[in-house]
Amino acid sequence: MTVGSQAGSTPGLVLATANQHKLIELTRILAASHVDVDVRGLADFPGAPEVQETGSTFAENALLKAHAVAAFTGLPAVADDSGLCVDALNGMPGVLSARWSGRHGDDAANLRLVLAQISDVPEERRGAQFVCAAALVLPDGQEHVSEGVVRGSLAREPRGQNGFGYDPIFLPVNSTLTTAEMDPADKDKISHRGRALRALAPVIAALIG
Repeated sequence: MTVGSQAGSTPGLVLATANQHKLIELTRILAASHVDVDVRGLADFPGAPEVQETGSTFAENALLKAHAVAAFTGLPAVADDSGLCVDALNGMPGVLSARWSGRHGDDAANLRLVLAQISDVPEERRGAQFVCAAALVLPDGQEHVSEGVVRGSLAREPRGQNGFGYDPIFLPVNSTLTTAEMDPADKDKISHRGRALRALAPVIAALIG
C-alpha cells in the first residue's frame, strides 16, 4: 500500500478526513488488512468540500462525507463517523462527540466535559462504548457501510499519550489500559474503527483492489 502517491497502476482510494490522526489510523488498519490500493487523504485534493455532519446516525454521516468526496475526486472514497456513547448520559455524546463542548474538534474540552458530567457516577455505572460506521462510496454512487463497536468503561482521569479524542479515558472491557495507553497495533485489533474498517476491507479489495 502506498500513501499520498500520484497516478499509477495501483487503484486509488481517498480517505475522506482532514484529521491527520484519523488518516494515519485508517491507513494503518487498511494496510494491516492487505488491501492493495493507493491511499490518499484530503490534503491531496485542494478544495475538497468540508461536509457538515448533519445526519442523525454515524452511518448517515459517514455516507454524507463519502458521497461528497467521491463526487469531488472521481475516486472511490472511504469515510467514517465515530463517537463515544456513555451509558450514564443516555448514549450521548454519540454523533455529537466531536463537538460536545461546542467547538468541533476540541478534543481536550470534549473530554473534560464528559468527565465533569459523570464525575459523581459510581464505577459500576461508568459503562460506555465506542461506535464507528465506515462507508465506501464509488464514483457511480454504489455504497457499502460497516459498523464496529467496542464496549468498555470510563476512567476518572485521562491516561496515555497515544490515540486521540476520548481515547485517554476509555478502558475497553478486560483491559487495565486506556486506548491511549495501548500500542497502536494492539488498539487497532480491538478498536471500533479497526472492526469497522476490517469488515469493509474485503469489499474494498473486491471492488477496487
